[in-house]
Amino acid sequence: MDTALIWIIVGVLLILTELLATSIIAVFFGVAAVIVGLLLWTGLIEATWLQFVVFGVLSLALLITARRKLRRYLVGDLADRDDRHQSFQQNLGERARAVSDFEQGLGRVLLNGVQWSAQCSPADEPIQAGDTVWIIANDGIQLTVSKTRTTPPSQG
Repeated sequence: MDTALIWIIVGVLLILTELLATSIIAVFFGVAAVIVGLLLWTGLIEATWLQFVVFGVLSLALLITARRKLRRYLVGDLADRDDRHQSFQQNLGERARAVSDFEQGLGRVLLNGVQWSAQCSPADEPIQAGDTVWIIANDGIQLTVSKTRTTPPSQG
């Protein structure tokens, strides 16, 4: 098998692995390998040591210059924003229905057609499936509920 073809195949495989491991690193090594394969195929480079030097330099150059920009488009930049709690606050004070008996303070509730993991305080009276509960806190993917209605915090 031709060495240029091996570089190109390895490059394509590295680019494809990026689909599985979204670290946005393998794609740069893959692109560099494809470029080395094309340079070798066109006859611009031939020496084995030069192939590896070009591969290393291209990989680092692509990684340093393009990773941050590409990551923003492929992964998104919303994780750094601190407005995630605002959307969680909108459900405070809303009514939900328990879809399972709460055991040791943990159960499931139905809120706006979606089932959520929920917890209640040990001081609360037992919650049974079918009971109406009120959302008193939202901690990520788990709601805190109570059988007693409380007033939601002011939206000020």
